[in-house]
Amino acid sequence: MISEKSPLSVAVIGGGPAGLMAAEVLSQGGAQVDLYDAMPSVGRKFLLAGKGGMNLTHSEALAPFVSRYGKRQAEIEPFLDAFGPEALRAWVHGLGIDTFVGSSGRVFPTDMKAAPLLRAWLHRLRGSGVSFHVRHRWLGWSEDGALRFASPDGEIVKPFDVVILALGGGSWARLGSNGAWVPILQAHGVDVAALKPSNCGFDVGWSAHFRQRYAGQPLKSVTLTFADFQRQGEFVVSENGIEGSLIYAASTAIRDAIEANGSAQIFLDLAPNKSIERVIAEVAHPRGSRSLSSHLQSRAGITGVKAGLLREVLDKDDYADPQRLAAAIKALPLMLIAPRPIDEAISSAGGVRFEAMNANLMLNALPGVFCAGEMLDWEAPTGGYLLTACFASGRVAGAGALAWLVGRIWTPPNKQGQVGGFSELEAAGSE
Repeated sequence: MISEKSPLSVAVIGGGPAGLMAAEVLSQGGAQVDLYDAMPSVGRKFLLAGKGGMNLTHSEALAPFVSRYGKRQAEIEPFLDAFGPEALRAWVHGLGIDTFVGSSGRVFPTDMKAAPLLRAWLHRLRGSGVSFHVRHRWLGWSEDGALRFASPDGEIVKPFDVVILALGGGSWARLGSNGAWVPILQAHGVDVAALKPSNCGFDVGWSAHFRQRYAGQPLKSVTLTFADFQRQGEFVVSENGIEGSLIYAASTAIRDAIEANGSAQIFLDLAPNKSIERVIAEVAHPRGSRSLSSHLQSRAGITGVKAGLLREVLDKDDYADPQRLAAAIKALPLMLIAPRPIDEAISSAGGVRFEAMNANLMLNALPGVFCAGEMLDWEAPTGGYLLTACFASGRVAGAGALAWLVGRIWTPPNKQGQVGGFSELEAAGSE
């Protein structure tokens, strides 16, 4: 805890889950916290994420849970050891919000809504002394190290003892995550990986006929195969290509392949519950006077957008050959040419590299400045993994900032900035 004799000030920039969680840890530790957000209200992307049902986290065991963070599993795992899915659920319950586990293993508030949780949280934060400043867009630092903000009353310059940056990634710019912070940090020597779309759709290059007839229609009960990825699910044909849960699940590998090779070919099984032998037999069955479209519908269950997709991809010779047509139904090749723009993506990859920070998420190049949330260089699939890591990283940054402040006040000058994790924070005591 920070002594009442030393009311050191902390600026938290960004009012999403990571920033709010950092503010909570700091205010509970005795810091004077001012939270700034560029939007008219905080938590806007959080509320949007909960529009179709607030998926907070996932109920699977911690080992497979942590594996969802791919290349950054080693960096994210300590955060989740300190504040993982079960701790997050307990924290939500502490706000008076009950949760339940859905059939998919995902965890939701009982009422499925984000707004009640956010209201309860903001009420508690205000009660602990956190001051909120909306419509304040961060511009960087002044020459003497103070923070600069563009506000409705003009530019504001204000010094702080420590800063938490929780500015989001590059998706959904209209909700505040526009990546404008990247050049600011790079100008101060911070290593930032380029922001990329994650959990995103892809361009295909449909014909005008297919786009006009099928855009917006879902492809249900299909299996997608790409490299080592294979999963059954559904997705949607969009104006420009494909999007939806099944596509998002494979999007990291597909995006990286397009970046490396210029395109990526996926394969779709349009009849996943039928063997190739059965599909061959059904397609080759005499159809009499029926059209091929009617024949495919009655014998193989291929109709609507699935039939249209076959017509779109296959040439006339393939479509007329029962063997090749059956093979295409079981493994239809679809060439993806580009990910959709980052602003359309559910989340983003890239950001401040972990190698540019210490274990408490303080920037090596800017002592006293901590980062948290989606602006860090990690990504994860949908299903509660994104939010969980944002919450957890906010707690790490908040606790690390608090420990750093305590270290500045109560340890000898030669140890300044060397306070290390949660155990040292607890050992520091109050005075």
